[in-house]
Amino acid sequence: MRQRRFIPSTRLLLAFDAVMRHGTVTAAASELSLTQSAVSRLILTLEEQLGKELFSRVRRRLVPNATAQNYHKDIARALDIVQRASMSLVANPEGGTLSLAVLPTFATRWLGPRLGGFMGLHPGIAVNLSTRIGWFDFSGETFDAAIYFGQSDWRGGEHIKLFDERVTACASRAFIKTHNLTSIENLAGLPLLHLESRPTAWADWFAGQGGTPSGAGGMLMDQFSMMIQAAISGLGVALLPDYLARIEIDAGRLEPVLKPAVPIRGAYWLVWPEDKNTSAPLAAFRSWLAEQTVSANPDIA
Repeated sequence: MRQRRFIPSTRLLLAFDAVMRHGTVTAAASELSLTQSAVSRLILTLEEQLGKELFSRVRRRLVPNATAQNYHKDIARALDIVQRASMSLVANPEGGTLSLAVLPTFATRWLGPRLGGFMGLHPGIAVNLSTRIGWFDFSGETFDAAIYFGQSDWRGGEHIKLFDERVTACASRAFIKTHNLTSIENLAGLPLLHLESRPTAWADWFAGQGGTPSGAGGMLMDQFSMMIQAAISGLGVALLPDYLARIEIDAGRLEPVLKPAVPIRGAYWLVWPEDKNTSAPLAAFRSWLAEQTVSANPDIA
């Protein structure tokens, strides 16, 4: 049984959230279409209900204390959950909703072009996508599942492997011609473009070519989209997942350097919290995604 004292009304929580986000009662009142005095009264009512002071009154200003800062982290997350649930209900009254956390470039270049097929097979399921890079705690989020790159070490979730990572070194045609990139020795001293989430990728690539890392420096980036553009601009040699490299090579924007599709450490995974095991939309997506990864990478079957 829920104790009503500890479940303030949405009106009180929205006023508290607005003041915390904007930093002033004036701005919060404008957002909520209320007077400043009405917002101040709502804050006072919330404090009285909780039996805790959340703000100091300094020259007619509300200054949040440490208690308010900590409380707001949870309240903001709870309001986000309520808002997203309501939006999903409106967008898809049947209740078939799937919220995914995805890697940005993987989402736009691999998953996005295929996702229409899933939605065509399952028109009753509304798919929501948000980008995330790296691990997060499902208990503090509203996601049903996530697609990530790395090892099978996601904490607090169940997972299936989608496919292993294979990479192709790529550069612009002019860069390759200028530096005569016909052997691994020609890479010595040249700028190599690095990705933050793949610290061992170049070492693995050199090993796959039968050589050792050149020790060359280069730009460090956090997304493949930036790396691709840097390579196209002639700033160095990019190391791209093969599904991305093939797109750029087929379009004539980049050319491969030495042997393509070299396997490296790491794979793409689908992960989900245990309490989503019975989710019908997720089960449908898992099954569809497994078929897609096999058809796109027949050697993993």
